[in-house]
Amino acid sequence: MAAISESNINLCGSHCGVSIGEDGPSQMALEDLAMFRAIPTATVFYPSDAVSTEKAVELAANTKGICFIRTSRPENPVIYNSNEEFRVGQAKVVYKTSNDQVTVIGAAVTLHEALDAAEQLKKEGINIRVIDLFTIKPLDSKTIIENARATGGRIITVEDHYHEVVNEYDFTVQRLAVSPRATQRKPRELLKLFNIDSRRHCSGREEDNQ
Repeated sequence: MAAISESNINLCGSHCGVSIGEDGPSQMALEDLAMFRAIPTATVFYPSDAVSTEKAVELAANTKGICFIRTSRPENPVIYNSNEEFRVGQAKVVYKTSNDQVTVIGAAVTLHEALDAAEQLKKEGINIRVIDLFTIKPLDSKTIIENARATGGRIITVEDHYHEVVNEYDFTVQRLAVSPRATQRKPRELLKLFNIDSRRHCSGREEDNQ
Protein backbone atom coordinates (compact mmCIF):
# COMPACT_ATOMS: atom_id res chain seq x y z
CA MET A 1 0.00 0.00 0.00
CA ALA A 2 2.85 2.38 0.78
CA ALA A 3 4.37 1.75 -2.64
CA ILE A 4 1.05 2.26 -4.43
CA SER A 5 0.46 5.53 -2.59
CA GLU A 6 4.05 6.64 -3.31
CA SER A 7 4.87 7.07 0.36
CA ASN A 8 8.38 7.74 1.61
CA ILE A 9 9.26 5.10 4.21
CA ASN A 10 12.69 4.05 5.46
CA LEU A 11 13.07 0.63 7.10
CA CYS A 12 16.03 -1.18 8.63
CA GLY A 13 16.22 -4.93 9.24
CA SER A 14 19.00 -5.98 11.59
CA HIS A 15 20.44 -9.34 12.67
CA CYS A 16 19.72 -10.83 9.22
CA GLY A 17 21.04 -14.09 7.74
CA VAL A 18 22.52 -17.27 9.21
CA SER A 19 25.40 -15.21 10.60
CA ILE A 20 23.22 -14.34 13.61
CA GLY A 21 23.96 -17.88 14.78
CA GLU A 22 22.33 -19.26 17.89
CA ASP A 23 19.10 -17.23 17.66
CA GLY A 24 17.92 -19.80 15.13
CA PRO A 25 16.08 -19.82 11.78
CA SER A 26 12.98 -17.99 13.03
CA GLN A 27 15.12 -14.86 13.48
CA MET A 28 17.30 -15.06 10.36
CA ALA A 29 15.14 -13.22 7.80
CA LEU A 30 16.41 -15.21 4.83
CA GLU A 31 13.66 -13.93 2.53
CA ASP A 32 13.84 -10.20 3.21
CA LEU A 33 15.95 -9.12 0.23
CA ALA A 34 13.75 -11.00 -2.25
CA MET A 35 10.58 -9.57 -0.71
CA PHE A 36 11.73 -5.95 -0.74
CA ARG A 37 13.12 -6.27 -4.27
CA ALA A 38 9.62 -7.20 -5.43
CA ILE A 39 8.07 -3.98 -4.09
CA PRO A 40 7.70 -1.22 -6.72
CA THR A 41 9.73 1.93 -5.99
CA ALA A 42 11.77 0.12 -3.32
CA THR A 43 15.49 0.72 -2.91
CA VAL A 44 17.41 -2.01 -1.09
CA PHE A 45 20.71 -1.28 0.64
CA TYR A 46 23.06 -3.95 2.00
CA PRO A 47 26.05 -2.17 3.60
CA SER A 48 29.16 -4.09 4.67
CA ASP A 49 30.71 -1.98 7.42
CA ALA A 50 30.05 0.98 9.71
CA VAL A 51 31.00 3.58 7.08
CA SER A 52 28.80 2.17 4.32
CA THR A 53 25.94 1.75 6.80
CA GLU A 54 26.12 5.42 7.73
CA LYS A 55 26.17 6.33 4.02
CA ALA A 56 23.17 4.05 3.37
CA VAL A 57 21.17 5.83 6.05
CA GLU A 58 22.03 9.21 4.53
CA LEU A 59 21.12 8.04 1.01
CA ALA A 60 17.86 6.49 2.23
CA ALA A 61 16.88 9.77 3.88
CA ASN A 62 17.25 11.49 0.51
CA THR A 63 15.68 8.81 -1.72
CA LYS A 64 12.00 8.87 -2.65
CA GLY A 65 9.84 5.81 -2.09
CA ILE A 66 10.48 2.83 0.18
CA CYS A 67 14.04 2.16 1.35
CA PHE A 68 15.17 -0.98 3.14
CA ILE A 69 18.58 -1.24 4.80
CA ARG A 70 19.73 -4.74 5.70
CA THR A 71 22.24 -4.80 8.54
CA SER A 72 24.19 -7.64 10.11
CA ARG A 73 24.92 -8.82 13.65
CA PRO A 74 28.66 -9.72 13.43
CA GLU A 75 31.25 -7.08 14.28
CA ASN A 76 32.68 -6.75 10.79
CA PRO A 77 35.87 -4.71 10.37
CA VAL A 78 35.71 -1.33 8.65
CA ILE A 79 36.97 -1.52 5.06
CA TYR A 80 36.08 1.98 3.80
CA ASN A 81 37.49 5.31 4.90
CA SER A 82 35.09 7.98 6.06
CA ASN A 83 35.37 10.05 2.83
CA GLU A 84 34.39 7.15 0.57
CA GLU A 85 31.56 8.15 -1.77
CA PHE A 86 28.54 5.89 -2.17
CA ARG A 87 25.69 6.14 -4.65
CA VAL A 88 22.39 4.34 -5.07
CA GLY A 89 22.84 1.54 -7.60
CA GLN A 90 26.65 1.67 -7.58
CA ALA A 91 28.64 -1.42 -6.64
CA LYS A 92 32.30 -1.23 -5.66
CA VAL A 93 35.22 -3.36 -6.77
CA VAL A 94 37.07 -3.76 -3.48
CA TYR A 95 39.76 -6.25 -4.52
CA LYS A 96 41.30 -6.81 -7.95
CA THR A 97 44.48 -7.64 -9.87
CA SER A 98 45.34 -7.64 -13.56
CA ASN A 99 44.87 -11.41 -13.90
CA ASP A 100 41.84 -12.32 -11.80
CA GLN A 101 40.29 -15.69 -12.65
CA VAL A 102 36.79 -15.21 -11.26
CA THR A 103 34.54 -12.41 -9.98
CA VAL A 104 33.14 -12.99 -6.49
CA ILE A 105 30.10 -10.93 -5.51
CA GLY A 106 29.14 -10.47 -1.88
CA ALA A 107 27.76 -8.03 0.66
CA ALA A 108 28.17 -7.58 4.40
CA VAL A 109 29.22 -10.89 6.02
CA THR A 110 29.87 -12.65 2.71
CA LEU A 111 31.92 -9.73 1.41
CA HIS A 112 34.30 -10.11 4.33
CA GLU A 113 34.46 -13.87 3.73
CA ALA A 114 35.28 -13.20 0.06
CA LEU A 115 38.05 -10.78 1.02
CA ASP A 116 39.51 -13.36 3.41
CA ALA A 117 39.39 -15.95 0.63
CA ALA A 118 41.13 -13.54 -1.77
CA GLU A 119 44.02 -13.13 0.67
CA GLN A 120 44.31 -16.89 1.18
CA LEU A 121 44.23 -17.64 -2.53
CA LYS A 122 46.77 -14.93 -3.32
CA LYS A 123 49.33 -16.87 -1.28
CA GLU A 124 48.76 -19.79 -3.65
CA GLY A 125 49.16 -17.64 -6.76
CA ILE A 126 45.43 -17.53 -7.51
CA ASN A 127 43.74 -14.15 -7.95
CA ILE A 128 40.04 -13.38 -7.61
CA ARG A 129 38.10 -10.15 -8.00
CA VAL A 130 35.72 -9.10 -5.24
CA ILE A 131 32.69 -6.84 -5.65
CA ASP A 132 30.64 -5.20 -2.89
CA LEU A 133 27.08 -4.77 -4.19
CA PHE A 134 26.06 -2.13 -1.60
CA THR A 135 22.63 -1.79 -3.23
CA ILE A 136 20.70 -4.94 -4.15
CA LYS A 137 18.07 -2.84 -5.90
CA PRO A 138 18.81 -1.17 -8.20
CA LEU A 139 21.53 -3.68 -9.08
CA ASP A 140 24.70 -2.36 -10.68
CA SER A 141 24.55 -4.67 -13.70
CA LYS A 142 27.10 -2.59 -15.61
CA THR A 143 29.87 -3.08 -13.02
CA ILE A 144 29.03 -6.76 -12.59
CA ILE A 145 29.04 -7.52 -16.32
CA GLU A 146 32.22 -5.53 -17.03
CA ASN A 147 34.16 -7.30 -14.30
CA ALA A 148 32.71 -10.71 -15.08
CA ARG A 149 33.86 -10.37 -18.69
CA ALA A 150 37.31 -9.35 -17.46
CA THR A 151 37.48 -12.64 -15.51
CA GLY A 152 36.44 -14.95 -18.33
CA GLY A 153 32.71 -14.76 -17.66
CA ARG A 154 33.05 -16.58 -14.33
CA ILE A 155 30.98 -15.36 -11.37
CA ILE A 156 30.51 -16.63 -7.83
CA THR A 157 27.62 -15.09 -5.88
CA VAL A 158 27.79 -15.49 -2.11
CA GLU A 159 24.51 -14.76 -0.31
CA ASP A 160 23.61 -14.91 3.38
CA HIS A 161 20.07 -15.39 2.06
CA TYR A 162 18.05 -17.85 0.03
CA HIS A 163 19.01 -18.14 -3.67
CA GLU A 164 18.14 -14.94 -5.52
CA VAL A 165 20.12 -14.30 -8.68
CA VAL A 166 19.49 -13.87 -12.41
CA ASN A 167 21.62 -15.64 -15.03
CA GLU A 168 23.33 -13.93 -17.95
CA TYR A 169 23.49 -16.28 -20.92
CA ASP A 170 27.23 -15.90 -21.56
CA PHE A 171 28.39 -16.22 -17.95
CA THR A 172 29.12 -19.20 -15.74
CA VAL A 173 27.50 -18.49 -12.37
CA GLN A 174 28.28 -20.52 -9.26
CA ARG A 175 25.74 -19.77 -6.53
CA LEU A 176 26.63 -20.03 -2.86
CA ALA A 177 23.61 -19.30 -0.67
CA VAL A 178 21.54 -20.59 2.23
CA SER A 179 19.34 -23.65 1.66
CA PRO A 180 15.90 -23.99 3.34
CA ARG A 181 17.34 -26.00 6.23
CA ALA A 182 18.71 -23.27 8.44
CA THR A 183 19.23 -24.35 12.01
CA GLN A 184 20.47 -23.06 15.36
CA ARG A 185 24.26 -23.13 15.65
CA LYS A 186 27.19 -20.80 16.12
CA PRO A 187 27.63 -18.21 13.33
CA ARG A 188 30.90 -19.71 12.03
CA GLU A 189 29.39 -23.20 11.97
CA LEU A 190 26.40 -21.96 9.95
CA LEU A 191 28.54 -20.08 7.43
CA LYS A 192 30.51 -23.30 6.93
CA LEU A 193 27.38 -25.49 6.78
CA PHE A 194 25.94 -23.48 3.89
CA ASN A 195 29.31 -23.02 2.14
CA ILE A 196 29.28 -19.23 2.30
CA ASP A 197 32.51 -18.87 4.28
CA SER A 198 36.00 -18.13 2.97
CA ARG A 199 36.94 -21.83 3.15
CA ARG A 200 34.38 -22.68 0.42
CA HIS A 201 35.79 -20.02 -1.91
CA CYS A 202 39.20 -21.66 -1.63
CA SER A 203 38.17 -25.33 -1.72
CA GLY A 204 35.94 -24.84 -4.75
CA ARG A 205 38.49 -22.98 -6.86
CA GLU A 206 39.23 -25.83 -9.27
CA GLU A 207 35.58 -26.27 -10.15
CA ASP A 208 35.03 -22.52 -10.43
CA ASN A 209 37.98 -22.02 -12.76
CA GLN A 210 36.95 -24.67 -15.27
